[in-house]
Parts: sequence; structure tokens; C-alpha cells
Amino acid sequence: MINQRISALRQKMQQAGLAAYIIPPTDPHQSEYIAPHWQGRTWISGFDGSAGTVIITRDFAGLWTDSRYFIQAERQLAGSEMQLMKLPVARKPDQVEWLAENLQKGDIVGIDRELLAISGAKRLNKAFGPQGIILLPTDDLLTQIWEDRPPLPQAKAFEHPLAFAGESRTEKLARIRADMKKQKLDYHLITALDDLAWVFNIRGNDVDYNPVVIAYALIGIEDCSLCIHDEKLPEELKKALTNDAIQLHPYAQIGQLLAQIPAGKRIRLAAAQTSVALKEKLKEGVLLDEGKSIPTVLKACKNDTEIANTRHAMAKDGAAILRFQRWLEEAVPQGGITEVIAQEKLHAFRAEQKDFVGDSFHTIAGYAAHGAIVHYSATPAIAATLQPKGLFLLDSGGQYLDGTTDITRTIALGELTAEEKRDYTLVLKGHIALSMAQFREGTTGANLDILARSAMWAEGIDYGHGTGHGVGFFLNVHEGPQGIGQGLSGGAATELKEGMITSNEPGIYRAGKHGVRIENLILTVKGPETEFGKFLRFETLTLCPIDIRPVMPELLTQQEKEWLNVYHEAVLQGLSPLLTAEEINWLKEKCSKI
Repeated sequence: MINQRISALRQKMQQAGLAAYIIPPTDPHQSEYIAPHWQGRTWISGFDGSAGTVIITRDFAGLWTDSRYFIQAERQLAGSEMQLMKLPVARKPDQVEWLAENLQKGDIVGIDRELLAISGAKRLNKAFGPQGIILLPTDDLLTQIWEDRPPLPQAKAFEHPLAFAGESRTEKLARIRADMKKQKLDYHLITALDDLAWVFNIRGNDVDYNPVVIAYALIGIEDCSLCIHDEKLPEELKKALTNDAIQLHPYAQIGQLLAQIPAGKRIRLAAAQTSVALKEKLKEGVLLDEGKSIPTVLKACKNDTEIANTRHAMAKDGAAILRFQRWLEEAVPQGGITEVIAQEKLHAFRAEQKDFVGDSFHTIAGYAAHGAIVHYSATPAIAATLQPKGLFLLDSGGQYLDGTTDITRTIALGELTAEEKRDYTLVLKGHIALSMAQFREGTTGANLDILARSAMWAEGIDYGHGTGHGVGFFLNVHEGPQGIGQGLSGGAATELKEGMITSNEPGIYRAGKHGVRIENLILTVKGPETEFGKFLRFETLTLCPIDIRPVMPELLTQQEKEWLNVYHEAVLQGLSPLLTAEEINWLKEKCSKI
């Protein structure tokens, strides 16, 4: 089936005069998670991981993805001509470098113009130009061969009440326009779906796990247009939007609105979030500003209402996980509990909580060797059965009307090896070190990343993913602009500011053996102000005991032990009001001082 699809695409490429065709894992909004209509990369390759790019040439088909997905990709590509191209691997080029090295002068590379970001086009042209290779944004070739392609999402949008959001859309628009005036902008195009949901205080069900709505917005100094399918707006919401002076247009009309902007006007198109297709709609003479999306920056710093609501969501989420852990302790020794059964049970406990909407991502439930697969996805066909020994890594999250959660706990199911205990303790040391950080204003995630890795590096150990990512408020579980990790660009290079919610998730993964990750969400808050400047620190928001059974106390400093004991006291105090007397007694044992 996959080989037939590749062959059909090659015929269309030949007709278009293309030597290669790139299929990225995104949509016209440059989303990480995408609706089925735009999952062309999965359709052509069979690989359904969130990160990975496919390239088809006349005689080659390859999928480039990173170490989180190597095992999954090898399994899903088996039996087809699609080759796995591993990233990053020493002296192996990424997909752009590979194309530049393997194509000939005059060869034309095609890519759907709606899926090609402005920044992506610049990178491709920079790599291709010296080689005489030509980049050609095209119409979507997959449309011509994908006969049963899913339609565009049609789920209804809904209002996110002010009691949760803490700021009205008119207030948000006023703040955006104030920034626009400072930056001498006449218009601002909003393409990122989470930005749009935040600005207009609307949510939806168009993308799995992310409560967003497929739409565009064009904000002017004097007016504002929202481009969305009419049938997606209930009458009450439609009336509320129009009463707030928001003009409603069909989703596909965004191009016409852009084409109507007069020459001489300046528009912000965030280069990493805006497609070449939209840029092409602008008249000659329109002044283009490719800076960051203003809503991306504003929404990263949560307001007081959002923070208070997030604390409520964390308590509910912690209570749900606690009940799951109690069930797990009783169920595993009885036998028959698979990774799939466990993740379904956790979902059921979360679903009992008030204002629960759904999971914030697909739960990663990895027992023993499966825990070493960073983005493992259990299915009935491959799920392991949990045994009363070893480690069980559980990375999950919930979407609530009052917040988004993301938590990882590695749970001891019984007897552990010395290596498992040591790895667990090293991860805990890294987690605590980052949690305790105090840093000057202006510090970035790249500056702090070493804190989480230092104890591991001392033992010659490392992990191949970032240490932290931004988290939205009843929005995307992965939210920019900030992050904590290695690198001098992207999220890790973004200044950490008061009000940002970020994950803290170091890990150790031993292929074929086990994986360990401990993750809490941390809020950037004010620290002291001294003669040397203003300082910030982290407040841990997640409320759930960290398993102390695998800990090697002799490897912890007194300060680390004190942090863990204080954290567990906060967990006990924060969760007790939601628990029964029996559950409180269980929690007290799990929060015992170390």
C-alpha cells in the first residue's frame, strides 16, 4: 500500500517536473499536532510520530526523524521502500543537507506552499542556492492521489469563560494593538491556532489533545477579522464575537483579506508560523515584518487568574493520579495489567474530575524496556504486561477548563536492580537542581539546562531530549516561546519571564532495559532584588508524590533531601482536601520524609 502511494506520487512529480518532493509533518498553521486532513506525511509513509519529514525522489523515499522515534519508525516503515534516516547521528546530514548533496544543478524540489513556513523557505533556499537547486512551492500533490482524504474539521467552537481566562478578548486585543503601535505595525496576521484561541477566548475540538479551532485572524489597528467556517460558530458565540467588533469571514477568505492590504502598510507575519502561500497573497509594496507573533509572547506569561486556576487543575490532576497509583499497587500483583489497560485506567480517573475535557497528549506508559523509548505509544499488539518488579514510566497530562497538566512519574513496581536505583536517583538529583534554581532576569533555558544534567554528566550519562517546554493554559501542552535545553536558538534561547509555566523533565534511558523520567511543571516567579539585580526562581505547581522507593539516599545531599521533604509536605497539604481519610493515610506513607 505505501509503495503504491509513493509510486502514484512519483507520477505526479514527473508531470510537474520535480526531482524531489518534501512532505513535512505540519498543517497550514505550522502546528505540532494536526488534524487528520493534513496528516499526509503519515498517509504516504505509515509513520505517525509527531516529528518527522518525508522526502520522495525519483529513486529514493526516506523519513527523517530523531532518536525519540527510531524504534517506532523502524516498526512502522517495515515492509515498504521508505528508509529511516536517523537524526541526529554523527556525520549524517539532515534532510535539507541530504537534498543539497544528492540532487543535481537545475533539479527542482517541490513542497506544498501551504505547509512551507516563510522561515523554512529561507533555509531551503540558502542550502539549495549554492548548488543550483531550485525550490518550487507548489499546490498540494497529495490531493490528487489521496482519494479518501479526511475533510477539514467541522467541530463546534465554544467560549472559554472569563472566570477561567481572566482577561476578555477586547482587553487582549487592546494589549496586542498597543504592542503593534510600539512596533509601528498596521496589521498582524495570526496563524498559530493556540495564539488565536487565546486572543479570542475560544476553544474547540479540531485537533486531538489540543483544544483549538481551525481559523485565521487579521488584526488591524482599527479593525479585526476572524476567518472561520461559519458552521463552526454557535449563534451565541457568533453574536458575542460580533458584539466585540470582530468581523467574521469564511476560513478560505484570509487570502483575499491579505490581498486587500494597501501598499505602504506594515504587517507582522511570524516567519516560523506563516506559510509561503499567505505571504504570496500580499500586494507588492506591502511592508513585511517577520518578527515574533505578539500573542505568542503575551500568552506565555499567565495572568493571576490563569495561575490560580492552574493550581486548582494541578490539585485535581494529582488526586486522579494518586487514585490510579493506589489501584496500580493492588492490581499489578494480581496479574493481567498491560500498559494499555493502565493508561485507560488513568484516563478514567482523570475523567471523574470536575471540568475535565480530555488528555493533553497521548499517554506514554512504558514498562521496563519500553520505558527507554522516549515517545513510546502502547497498543494492544505490542503492550507489555506489568510485573511486580522493575520500573514503569508514566508520562501523561490532562486538559481541564481551568488548566493544562503534564506530569511524568517513574514507579517502582517491585524489586529493582542497583542500576535502576542509581539511574532513578541521578534523574531525581537533576530534577531537584533545576527546581531549586534562582537566576537573574534575562536568563534563558539554555543557561539553566546544565543544572538538570550535571549529576548525570559526572557519571558519563546524558539524555537526548530537551529538559523543559512551555505549557499552555487549557491550550497546547507544548507552547512557546520558552524552553529549557541545549542550543543557542529556539525556545532554549528565550528569556524566562515571570508567569511562564515550563516543564522540568530530565531522564535516563537504557535501550532494552529501562527508562526513568521525573517531570513537574514549574512557574517562574519573583525572587529577591539585590544590588546585583532582580532575580527569579521556580515554584513547583505539580502536586503528586515522587516515588521514594527507588531512591538511594546516600547519593542525595542534605539540601536535596530537604527539597524532597518540603515538596512532599506541599503535596500532602495540597491534595488532602480532595481525598478520603483512607487516601490521606496512603498519601502520608508515600510522602514519608527521607
